[in-house]
Amino acid sequence: MSTANRVALVTGASTGIGKATAIRLAREPGTALVLVARREELLRELAGSLPCRATCLAVDLTTEAAPEKVRAHLEAEHGGRLDLLVNNAGAAWRGSFAESGHANVARHMSLNFDAVVRLTEALLPLLRASAPSAIVNVASTAGRVARARTGAYSASKFALVGWTDALYAEELPHRVHVGMVLPGFIATEGFPATELKAKALTRWLVSDPATVAEAIYAAGPGGKAERYVPRFYALAAIARILAPGLIRRVLSGGAAGDLTTSTAGDKDADSSTA
Repeated sequence: MSTANRVALVTGASTGIGKATAIRLAREPGTALVLVARREELLRELAGSLPCRATCLAVDLTTEAAPEKVRAHLEAEHGGRLDLLVNNAGAAWRGSFAESGHANVARHMSLNFDAVVRLTEALLPLLRASAPSAIVNVASTAGRVARARTGAYSASKFALVGWTDALYAEELPHRVHVGMVLPGFIATEGFPATELKAKALTRWLVSDPATVAEAIYAAGPGGKAERYVPRFYALAAIARILAPGLIRRVLSGGAAGDLTTSTAGDKDADSSTA
């Protein structure tokens, strides 16, 4: 059983942003980690490389039994303690609504929203008991600004953004901080962003998982409300409110339109659900 000062749980921890977050959190003295994803082999490899105690749980978070499996693991391995929950697991499947229909929307909602809500519900009593504690929900800039062929993904992230804001207000009296990170284009194993990085016009749009991991730390133990990665992506969200017609036109053509059709276009296109 863990004797760590703090216990942090990261979903989607096998690759990409989740892996980078685990590596970042492992640098904090007295931290024990719980790594959650589907691919056990990758989780064990990561756990063995970290300078702290790390336990693994291979589980598909969209299954009915997943939340209770995660909670049981925390109780068995860490005495039911949980100081930080990082809801990172997510994925994106491109397609217009006419092509992919409700099925694609439901697919996104199941993983990117419903699974997060269900896991948080199961672990919230542990977070309250360990307070002061924190939750970080990894949303996306697509949760503020939508583009063609990513509407289902945006719908799931818009839902996550709204729910996160409400949860922050509800849990504040219980000393459970709820932060949010909104990545843009992040180069990962599943989304190398090769086309974006190859062009001077778009190279500046791309960031890396380690930068997102720092933002997650700031929005969790750091107590910040939210962080965009790269930081200037916040301007797109502001512009969407101040000049919605302009932003719609920009995102319907030109360079933004090319990105929509040629790339997955978001951080979750990596194997963060793996």
